[in-house]
Amino acid sequence: MDAQEIADRLEIADLLARYTRAVDSGQWDLLDRVFSQDAVIDYTSAGGIKGTRDEVKAWLAEVLAHWPGRLHLIGAPAIDFRDGEAHVSAPFTDTLAPTREMTDAGTEGFLHGGGWYHHRMRRTPDGWRSTELVEEQSWRTAR
Repeated sequence: MDAQEIADRLEIADLLARYTRAVDSGQWDLLDRVFSQDAVIDYTSAGGIKGTRDEVKAWLAEVLAHWPGRLHLIGAPAIDFRDGEAHVSAPFTDTLAPTREMTDAGTEGFLHGGGWYHHRMRRTPDGWRSTELVEEQSWRTAR
């Protein structure tokens, strides 16, 4: 592994951490530093939408407002560089905690889930950006 590949791997790992920070904190504009403007993001395996970066940002802001306690953990990514792109698969788990109003209305506990994030990334003048994310949700529990 040469120095450039090591630097690329570190930058991609930072991008994955930035993704979880954006989603967990509700700082939706941070997703502009994760995804390219023309990115396609597919959350359909988790019951979500497939759309552009801006469509998904608006959807996440609406849906996740009901789950203010959020924590995503991403495991070690498998990164394959080919044809000028990085193909990245990273395992994840997430926890979503309901709002006080949902709890008062009888909603109990948490949602826990996990699976894989599959990204296709390209290097841009601003650094690596995801041009495609497909979430492969493997499991979901509610308590």
